[in-house]
Amino acid sequence: MSAHQYDEGHTVAGWTGFGIATVGTAVLGVGVCLVSGALIVGGLAVVGVSVLVTWALHLSGWGKPPGRRPREEWGMRVRDSGAREGHEGCVGCRIAGRRRGRRPSTSVVGAGAGAGAAAGAGVSVAAEPVSAESVG
Repeated sequence: MSAHQYDEGHTVAGWTGFGIATVGTAVLGVGVCLVSGALIVGGLAVVGVSVLVTWALHLSGWGKPPGRRPREEWGMRVRDSGAREGHEGCVGCRIAGRRRGRRPSTSVVGAGAGAGAAAGAGVSVAAEPVSAESVG
């Protein structure tokens, strides 16, 4: 029986991003203590790089999808096989254009439309969210 009973999300992407961000915040802290604009900007740049590196590793399969993973995928050296298609509910995948679970477009049939539109001849519109506010 394993000592860890929960998926804690330890991944190559997470630890690499954490390490780079730690270096960046240390440089930023030294810059604040020495009142050095160059070190402050440099530290902020390193923190920005940590975000990009973590994102790139996540997209290449070294991160984890949102939520709990199956027990077989808990190991740090296990790549995520679903990263190429994108993860449902994942902001990083959505920004990269990987949209799993995207709603399919729906056909629109308008009142008084021609026979082609009534038969669904290539007319489609993406579903829009409906407002929850009452009108009257």
